[in-house]
Amino acid sequence: MLNTTTNAVRRLCVSIAAATPAEALALAKEAEPVADVLEIRLDSMTHPEIPAFLQGINKPLLFTNRPTWEGGNCAAGEPERIDLLKKAAEAGAAYVDIELNAEPTLATELIAAARANNCKSIVSWHDFKCTASRQALTEIFQRQCRSGADIGKIVTTARCFQDVFRVLALQEQAAELGFPLIAFCMGPAGMISRVASTDLGGYMTYAAPDNGPATAPGQLPASSLRRIFTELGHGD
Repeated sequence: MLNTTTNAVRRLCVSIAAATPAEALALAKEAEPVADVLEIRLDSMTHPEIPAFLQGINKPLLFTNRPTWEGGNCAAGEPERIDLLKKAAEAGAAYVDIELNAEPTLATELIAAARANNCKSIVSWHDFKCTASRQALTEIFQRQCRSGADIGKIVTTARCFQDVFRVLALQEQAAELGFPLIAFCMGPAGMISRVASTDLGGYMTYAAPDNGPATAPGQLPASSLRRIFTELGHGD
C-alpha cells in the first residue's frame, strides 16, 4: 500500500538556475522563505562558484552539476564535473545530486566523500521523452538502491495519467525497502505528480523560483505549489 499519511513530510526544493553566481544567489535569497531546500544548478553558470551560496543562504543547499547527456548544461569531462560536486560536499552542502549513469568509479567516490562530510547523496535518473514500463522503472530503482546513495530520484515525462500512476507507484517499493525516493513526472500531464508525490511518501518535490526560470517542463512556481499544499490542508 502507498503511504498516504497526513504526517508525510512535504519537503519543497526550489531549483535555481542563472548565468552567474550573483544572479543565482539573488534568486535563491528571494526563494528562501518558501523553500525547504534550495537546489543550485552549477551547470547553468558560466563560472560556477560554491562558497557564496553556503555563506549567503541559511536553508539546506542541494548542488547539481547536470551533464548535457542528461538534459543539463555541463559539457565538462566527468572528472571535472564530479569534482565540483565533491568540493560542494566537503564545503558544507546538505545534498549533492549524482546521475545514475555517471562514471561509476567517480560516482562512488563522490557518494563516499558526501557521507564523510554529513552530506546526503541523491542518485538521479531523468527521461525527457517518455515514461518507461513498470518493469524498466523498477530496474532503474533497484540500481539506485544498489548505488550506495542515500536517496533515489526518478523523473520521467508523462504523456498521459497512466504514466503518472506508474511513477508514483514506485513509492510503494521505496517504502518496502526503506529507501527514500523522489519520483514524479515532467510535462503538463505530470504536474499533478509534483503535488501528490510527497503525500505518497516521496522524499521531496521540486518547484521553480517565482521570478526565475524553470529547470524542467511542468515545474510550478514555488509560492504556487506552497499555496496548493496549504489550501489542500497540508499546512506549511
